[in-house]
Amino acid sequence: MSQNEVLPEDYPVFLAGLKVRIREAQTRAVLSANRELILLYWQIGKEIVQRQEREGWGAKVIDRLSADLKREFPDMKGFSPRNLKYMRSFARAYPDEVFVQEVLAHITWYHTVTLLDKVKDPVQREWYIRRTIANGWSRNVLVHQIERGLIEREGRAVTNFSETLPAEQSDLALQTMKDPYIFDFRCVERGAKAPVHQVSPEGDAQGGNDHDCREDKGCKVGAHLHLSR
Repeated sequence: MSQNEVLPEDYPVFLAGLKVRIREAQTRAVLSANRELILLYWQIGKEIVQRQEREGWGAKVIDRLSADLKREFPDMKGFSPRNLKYMRSFARAYPDEVFVQEVLAHITWYHTVTLLDKVKDPVQREWYIRRTIANGWSRNVLVHQIERGLIEREGRAVTNFSETLPAEQSDLALQTMKDPYIFDFRCVERGAKAPVHQVSPEGDAQGGNDHDCREDKGCKVGAHLHLSR
């Protein structure tokens, strides 16, 4: 385009509208991947619970399952024995698959594990889940609200949950887009790896045990990791 060529008068509005649509599409894509990952973990946990009850599976079977899954999916960090046990606890805590799909799928696995560890009462857990979604809390904000006893100060009433797209720059949306579990889940077949950004259920310390993140142009999630401005 030559310097003398004048842009259409409505070009800035057109460009701004495209940016909004692109970011919303990126958010929907990552939320969809998160929903599939959460449901997968719930299904794995449910299978483990059922087989332990029916066939008496012990810890050694979970250790073997972990080793076999990590051998088949070496770039996915979600199959440690500890995480498989979290999946089992997850399925026990939330037996209703509809609730998992329609509500829990809107928060990350980090949020889910944090709630399992820190909130034992199921009614209180649901209250914090819905508040997290409504307010777009990051995991760290959720932990802070739990530790300061927010539910005791505001009451236990569970607010109605409407399925809306999280604000693109909310802490929850940004954390979901940077979630290495989702990155690995979407990109494992392409060989891409993501860095660990925070304490994970597998015990990775923030800033420690980072993987080299190779840029994989074939992986759609790669673009999502750069959304925070």
